[in-house]
Amino acid sequence: MKCREIQKILETQSPLSYALSWDNVGLLAGSEKKEIQKIYIALDAVDSVIDAALSAQADLLLTHHPLIFKGIRQITAEDFIGRRLIRLIQNDVCYYAMHTNFDVKGMADLSAAMLGLEDTEPLDVTVVENGGKEGIGRVGSLMEPMSAGHCARFVKAAFSIDKVRVYGDLERVIKRVAVCPGSGKGEIQNALLKGAQVLITGDIGHHDGIDAAAMGLCIIDAGHYGLEHIFIRYMKEYLESCCSGVEILTHETFVPFVTL
Repeated sequence: MKCREIQKILETQSPLSYALSWDNVGLLAGSEKKEIQKIYIALDAVDSVIDAALSAQADLLLTHHPLIFKGIRQITAEDFIGRRLIRLIQNDVCYYAMHTNFDVKGMADLSAAMLGLEDTEPLDVTVVENGGKEGIGRVGSLMEPMSAGHCARFVKAAFSIDKVRVYGDLERVIKRVAVCPGSGKGEIQNALLKGAQVLITGDIGHHDGIDAAAMGLCIIDAGHYGLEHIFIRYMKEYLESCCSGVEILTHETFVPFVTL
């Protein structure tokens, strides 16, 4: 399949128009005319991912977080982003990123489904289209009430992660849940406004956590990677269902830091 055909498939899943204004998504390097036989999927285009994609002789690298985020004035081997881009281009590997467009159209519903949330609605509405609303995160109800401590263990099992941090009363009974994979400290007020009793997210700072708890919102911080790694499996299954004759490879799930 041509790269432009893969783009169409990806943008059917998560339209570029759904990305937030500050984001950078879509085909970020390579040619739309490139013939794609192997796609390599990862969360971030770090050196180990690029090494693996090149070793596998992939034609397209697909990541959630964009390698090119802010404006770039120079692409040189003296800069780590420049080095990565040069390697991809020299090896004729196309590079595509699905970030906040996937957060809105993909990640939000997927994370809510993994928690079994019912009667869901967007946590933060970012798109109003044809009378419908879409946005970052989801708010909904658990199938059965549970304590915040039980909910934390439930999150660990649902997302296959070892540890979470919890702010708030572990004995508090939880029914209404907000979930925002990635960095969700900016969604604390939205979670409160929508009546959530807990916000499940990542990248919560000390003051964000204790202030949220003081306002009556428990926080389960599962880490940025802890919730967003679900992108990899989801996109593999999606592309396998749409791209006949294209091999879909994935980077092994790993936590990009060590806790000592």
